[in-house]
This record gives sequence, C-alpha cells and structure tokens, in this order.
Amino acid sequence: MRCRIADDKGQLIQDGKQPMSYLHGGHGNTLPKIEEALEGKAVGEQLSLVLAPADAFGEPDPELLRTIAKRDFPPGVKVGGQLELPGPQGEPYRFTVMKIKGDNVLLDGNHPLAGRTLTLSITVSEVRAASAEEVAHGHAHGAHGHHH
Repeated sequence: MRCRIADDKGQLIQDGKQPMSYLHGGHGNTLPKIEEALEGKAVGEQLSLVLAPADAFGEPDPELLRTIAKRDFPPGVKVGGQLELPGPQGEPYRFTVMKIKGDNVLLDGNHPLAGRTLTLSITVSEVRAASAEEVAHGHAHGAHGHHH
C-alpha cells in the first residue's frame, strides 16, 4: 500500500511515495483501525481515514516525561537522540532527548505522534497471500525478502 499521512494541522508526516507492506490478519503490523479499513480491499482501491489519537498513538502520557541531571546523561547524545531508561513499570523504555536546559535534560518517552489526529490517504498497491515464513515471523518481508 501507499499511505500519505498528515496531522490535523495539515502538516505532512509521510508522503506516501514509498510502498509499505504489512501482514493482514491481527498480527499487530499496523494500527487496528487501518487494518479494519483495508479489510477486503483490492489492488487500486483508495480510501481516506481519519484517526483520533485514541485510534492512532494515544494521548501523551505524563509518566513518560522525565527530567534527568545533565551529569547523569551519557556523553555524545544530543537533542533528538534516544536512550533507554526504565519505563513506568520498570521495563526498558526508549526516551527521546527533547531539550537540554542548564543542568537538566528533558526526555519524552511518548510516541512522536501521540495526541495528534491523523488523516491517511491510502492506495492499495498489492494484495498477495503471505508466505509461511512471513506468518511464522508475524510480519511481511516485502519485495526483497527477509530483513531483520
């Protein structure tokens, strides 16, 4: 499929020029509302879909905003960089460096699109049966085979 994505302010997030593959059938390869909208679609069909934050990447979680002392921050990581810290339940969680302000580093573990309504314009470019290997791995391998 080709999927163009814009937010509720019209900001283009993805231009849809590169084809995307996913394994249909509840494998968690795409958002459930996208998979639901694509059910039964054929090559060449087009659809538009508006996803509220709850159906996309959720609302921002304040528990995933952190401030750490700059002295505890690994050297060489800059704004926009990522590091792994314990999440809300102590599990490893990826945080993005949002700002370095004085002696503090502000981190955000929310998805970058959390809290945003998304408008998708989708064109189905291919429909095919999944290979046994794709089903076993739980994701599509695309036109050029297996890439992990």
